[in-house]
Amino acid sequence: MMSYEKLLLENKAWAQEMVLDDPDYFNRLSQLQTPEFLWIGCSDSRVPADRITQTQPGEIFVHRNVANLVVNTDVNLLAVLDYAVTHLKVKHVIVCGHYGCGGIKAAATQSDMKPVLNMWLRNIKDVMRHHKQELDGIADEEQRTDRLVELNVQEQVYNLAKTTIIQRAWKREERPDLHGWVYGLKDGIIKPVYEMKAGTHIDPVYEYDNL
Repeated sequence: MMSYEKLLLENKAWAQEMVLDDPDYFNRLSQLQTPEFLWIGCSDSRVPADRITQTQPGEIFVHRNVANLVVNTDVNLLAVLDYAVTHLKVKHVIVCGHYGCGGIKAAATQSDMKPVLNMWLRNIKDVMRHHKQELDGIADEEQRTDRLVELNVQEQVYNLAKTTIIQRAWKREERPDLHGWVYGLKDGIIKPVYEMKAGTHIDPVYEYDNL
């Protein structure tokens, strides 16, 4: 049996189990999507949003990319953000990174990762430059990388606040709150590291007054 075929078999077994436990489960799920949260996480297979938060399908709207970045030219992410905030009316947007992130580790080196990854990871190198003094003051490499994970999450939350999508929702409906979290692969615990309440003022150069 091929590995992908095992996935299909496991899917059938899971679906049958769900129906046995709750015959109306899939019918109910197909009719409703009212998530309270948008989760922007890392693509790393070890950090599944629903598993680590013990949430059910329909409770979290999810977007994932390498190193959980919020890039102002990423139409994919912006479409997800717009749909979640403007149409689903989520109350919270969570950026969740994780310690031991391969994207963070790669960005912290001077290795050529080839064009596309270099372009993507450059966003993390910008975070490193902004916080160079603090990071240079951490002698231990693992601790320095862990701190970069936290600072990257902080910067991505701030990048969310720069968007007109968030600012418009803040002005008109006083939501959503923005949260920066980091998940620990070694202990399974999520650590909150940064938060911005709806309506928080940021550097005026990024604020729009005609929303």
